Amino acid sequence: MLFALRDAQAPSQRLEVVAVTHECDFPAAATGLPQLTRTVIPEGLDAAAIDAEVKRVTGEGRALYELDEDALREAEPDLIVTQALCEVCATSHGEVVRVAANLPGAPAVLSQDPKDLTSVLDDILRLGEATGAPAAAMALRSALERRLAEVADAVAGRSRPRTLALEWLDPPFIGGHWVPEMIAAAGGTDVIGTTGARSRQVTWPDLADLAPDVVIGMPCGYYVENSTAQVLAQHARVGALGASRVFAVDAASSYSRPGPRLIDGVELLASLLHPGAVDAPDGVASAEVELARA
Repeated sequence: MLFALRDAQAPSQRLEVVAVTHECDFPAAATGLPQLTRTVIPEGLDAAAIDAEVKRVTGEGRALYELDEDALREAEPDLIVTQALCEVCATSHGEVVRVAANLPGAPAVLSQDPKDLTSVLDDILRLGEATGAPAAAMALRSALERRLAEVADAVAGRSRPRTLALEWLDPPFIGGHWVPEMIAAAGGTDVIGTTGARSRQVTWPDLADLAPDVVIGMPCGYYVENSTAQVLAQHARVGALGASRVFAVDAASSYSRPGPRLIDGVELLASLLHPGAVDAPDGVASAEVELARA
């Protein structure tokens, strides 16, 4: 997460987004803004090679993303929003603070580092205050909370499918931070993840005795096509887990990024775990993956 905002010079005194990261693609207008970052990970690597490269770069004490200082300077921001929660997901927080201190006007830096759904909702209010839109932020939070309550009502009293969320598959990483809470909110039971804890690497033998009813492939930052490809690449291992249903989802849209669309992710999970009880939200893709079972 990294984006820059500038005073809109309007009576509302709200800030407007003027630059984003190279991965910001929602809403569509974001793709037309100047990009402030670039990745050091080469394109075209498979899942195992990406993991190895990430570990190599971070093991050398280097950041996975480079910050374009010239682009940030040209954006003339009044506020820079970033995060320090995950070094794999964004430019180094320390680097952003260092660069910001040397920009004209020394723009403020707001770090958003939520570990669960509640802190994601809290950050909406913090961002609303920082950008001059507290009422809009409160209205958005209230609307998201209503949607969560509607899902809770829809799945109340139903059996809770044992669910395994995989945030990477080669090697396997289990879902962390807000993902176990999202599964619970959708009417499932996470068989291994802990709300608020980091996603962590495990081995396939670690997963062998969990007996999930449902496996959700949600590789961090991937959309459904690449999520499906990761699941299929590990078809024998995933199939051996014995789940009756296996899905791949748009992780980039509604699971990897801590923002309002996590609620879309809860609704999608509920529609997969409890077909017919909750409608899948528009614009968030998923695919059921047929695998050979052991």
